[in-house]
Amino acid sequence: MPRWTTPSGWGGWLTLLLGVLIFLIGGILAVGGVQLLSLGGSWYYLVVGLMLIVAGALLVLRDVRGVWVYGAAFLFTLVWALWETGLDGWALVPRLVGPLVLMVLVLATLPVLKPHGGKRLAGGGALGLAVLTVVFGFAVAQANQAGVENRLPGPRGAYNDPALLKTGADWPAWGGTDSAQRYSPLTQINKDNVGRLERAWTFRTGDLPEERWGAETTPLKIGNTVYLCSARNKLFALDAATGQQKWAYDPQVADENIPYTAACRGVTYHVRADAQPAQPCATKIIEGTLDGRIIAVDAQTGRPCPAFGQNGAVDIKRGMGDPYPGMVSITSPPVIVRGVIVTGHQVLDGQKRWNASGVIQGFDVETGELRFAWDMMRPDRTGLPPEGETYTPGTPNMWTTATGDEALGLVYLPMGNSAADYWSSSRRPQENEYSTALFALDVTTGKPRWHFQTVHKDVWDFDLGSQATLIDYPTGGGVVPALLLPTKQGDMYVFNRATGQMLHGMEERPVPTTGGTEQGQRAPTQPFSLFATLRKPNLEERDMWGMSPIDQMMCRINFKKANYQGYYTPPSTNHYINYPGYNGGSDWGGVAVDPVRGVIIANYNDMPNYNRLVPREEANEKGWFPRDDPRYIEQQKELALRGGSLSKGEGAGDPQIGVPYAIDVNAGWRVKWTGLLCKEPPYGGITAIDLRSGQTLWDRPFGTARKNGPWGIPSHLPLEIGTPNNGGSVVTAGGLIFIAAATDDLIRAIDIETGETVWSDVLPAGGQANPMIYEQNGRQYLVIMAGGHHFMETPRGDYVIAYALPQRG
Repeated sequence: MPRWTTPSGWGGWLTLLLGVLIFLIGGILAVGGVQLLSLGGSWYYLVVGLMLIVAGALLVLRDVRGVWVYGAAFLFTLVWALWETGLDGWALVPRLVGPLVLMVLVLATLPVLKPHGGKRLAGGGALGLAVLTVVFGFAVAQANQAGVENRLPGPRGAYNDPALLKTGADWPAWGGTDSAQRYSPLTQINKDNVGRLERAWTFRTGDLPEERWGAETTPLKIGNTVYLCSARNKLFALDAATGQQKWAYDPQVADENIPYTAACRGVTYHVRADAQPAQPCATKIIEGTLDGRIIAVDAQTGRPCPAFGQNGAVDIKRGMGDPYPGMVSITSPPVIVRGVIVTGHQVLDGQKRWNASGVIQGFDVETGELRFAWDMMRPDRTGLPPEGETYTPGTPNMWTTATGDEALGLVYLPMGNSAADYWSSSRRPQENEYSTALFALDVTTGKPRWHFQTVHKDVWDFDLGSQATLIDYPTGGGVVPALLLPTKQGDMYVFNRATGQMLHGMEERPVPTTGGTEQGQRAPTQPFSLFATLRKPNLEERDMWGMSPIDQMMCRINFKKANYQGYYTPPSTNHYINYPGYNGGSDWGGVAVDPVRGVIIANYNDMPNYNRLVPREEANEKGWFPRDDPRYIEQQKELALRGGSLSKGEGAGDPQIGVPYAIDVNAGWRVKWTGLLCKEPPYGGITAIDLRSGQTLWDRPFGTARKNGPWGIPSHLPLEIGTPNNGGSVVTAGGLIFIAAATDDLIRAIDIETGETVWSDVLPAGGQANPMIYEQNGRQYLVIMAGGHHFMETPRGDYVIAYALPQRG
């Protein structure tokens, strides 16, 4: 008999080790199973844990009955997994992959096990069961990769773009046009030839922040020039055909002003109506900066416009009481309506309840003079506060991109929260009225015309992040100038944009009000749109995930321990589940609208956050202080000397000074020891929605698993798992959706009729930005900024990449 088949040979030792391993796994599952069962959870883990303890002990004794018991445990696991999840391939992964690997190893021990009647039969049956499972798993994977139902309506031609500027040869605004439909009428690139796309040119900005990177930039194209800003607000003009630099301007933004992310989503273009083209600053490029300035430069030369403010710059922080660097930043392109630059700004979340004001300001596009300031607590004032006073601190801010309506003279502003997102008791009536609300501001008066609140007393960080989209909407009474508003919780609303009247149904539904820290503060109902939603059903214990039954069980235990009552679960000092999380639904990338087909394209996130309100004393012990606190500054210096940093996930230890509690957010609810998420995939999707009815046409996971895996190790699997995503899409008359956004570092083209990916390319860094489309010299280009994103954990970069079809000849 060969040595490895004897008890003292390698086969015997490996069998011993395998038996011990299975015994230990069984013990962990049994102990955890008791705890889970005591919490009212699944009984599976206790039962299978006991079976594995027996199987492991028998294998240690080299008794073939260990194979039988393990085979029975595996069969029990297979039946339970199918009963709990059905044919959901990703849901079956933690339930079956690990046990299947152990099954193969157990079968390998057969030659060294002691005979016990039916040994061959047991081995053959177990082997057949393993093969059957592999075949079954392959079939499930194939079913999950199958196409989606296609219910796309035919072209209607009823949804027009109301903007004055048009896409096609140009891409004149961040959202394509001022209406933000993100649609191009170009057809040169279509479903038949998109597979031939190649890189036409690449430009590098040279701007690579060491920390908190995430440029999020969408360039503009006007005439023969592409305009863009880099992560730290450097401005560039490029030749649209070659990508060669024409000019550059550096406004000298210091790193200390970087808020949560070094982001400049885009710039704004303006033409002076009465100017000669050769006059200086007849055409301008305008941007907001991370240090709270508005910069205006000549579009032809890149030189600052001397008539605008002071040497081409206006400081929006005047009247805010000299906020600390990084507390007030502009990350989105300003909006210009009727000669007025309207801007909000980001007030750094989670730092202080009485942080800088969220005042909305309007500046003259030619001179930079303040035309109005809307401070919700002092609506009687229209200008700078009196000497010795400031705009009201702590009011909700508008950090994302507004939408301008030149015809109506309105700007539509998606509002956020006060800087302490997770506590509402100290909010004033005006804050409760305008936080997490869309309001239409009249640029002639600087006053609100109408508003609608999407969340009452928001303590879930559901601030409005998406730019609203303008459409001409057909109704039974004729075409109505309308506005489409996506939200983080997934609901979509359509309003008459002149009056604010909703053009579809909406319900105020009861939501949880008890079980949180702020008793009596939660609104008894919240708005729910009856038009369309990206929202998924409430989480259940069986939705928990992991890389093995053990971490899936631990996620189940934490799920049962946490406070979770469904949507709008009140925050508490115990762990609670916020689902969807603060980047759920639609965020700053917005949606795209095909006005010919009458279709909305929305990519979205589908992840919970695992949160906890942390008492002040405990937060101080953890060293959670705001940026302007001397203790924070000293911590930063000490860490910098050791090559470290205080950078962390948004909300992961935010102090919220001025309220009783700090906040600790586990964004996406990640398992500490593997980095995987507790909720099963998909974590992100993309969907097509009929614009007239709100009906879902197709919905699919978005993003492959190629760059994702446990412990940060890429799996390189090309399977569509549905990853987190950040950034939006564009649609074309050629029937294509172009989008990057996901964490797999791919840019892709998707067939708008089927949802199928028909082309993709690997980017050199993360593509967390909105693409854009234009034409130059008869050639259609697709452009994407590959800058990566620290929060999304995608590689940083400074690449602006243009794609086009090969040139003939």
